[in-house]
Amino acid sequence: MSQIPPPPPPPLPPDPDGESFVAPAASAPRLPGAPRTGFDRLPTAPVPAQSQSGPGEDGSGEPALPSWLPAPEPARPHRGYALWALGFAVAGLAVSLFVGWGMPLGLVAIVTAILALRRPWESRVVAVWALVLGAVSVLYSAGWLLWAASRLGIV
Repeated sequence: MSQIPPPPPPPLPPDPDGESFVAPAASAPRLPGAPRTGFDRLPTAPVPAQSQSGPGEDGSGEPALPSWLPAPEPARPHRGYALWALGFAVAGLAVSLFVGWGMPLGLVAIVTAILALRRPWESRVVAVWALVLGAVSVLYSAGWLLWAASRLGIV
């Protein structure tokens, strides 16, 4: 297949003033890096800022909620250190009543209870119970370990 060349563009209509539509060429071409002329302000001059907001926006950038939709509640911080501490304390106390190896559970309960007491949204009552029961489990475990050491003649 042979391609048909496109038709030439139509000639420009004559200007009523007799001037051509093409601007006259400059006397010499501008070299790369040469400063341009004709600017009326510096390129870093301040530009007036404009505030725009769409329909239904209060200007904060977030869309407004419909009147029938309740506002979302803020995310509450995670709770649970006090309950974990109480769980470790109860487990440590149960183990330390029979053998002396419940001490690590009691120590974990004490540390977790102290962390829970430092957080204002944790239950202070549960954290204090975990601290007390963890301390009791550490004391029972220490007693068992001292009794076992005395029976073996180590202490």
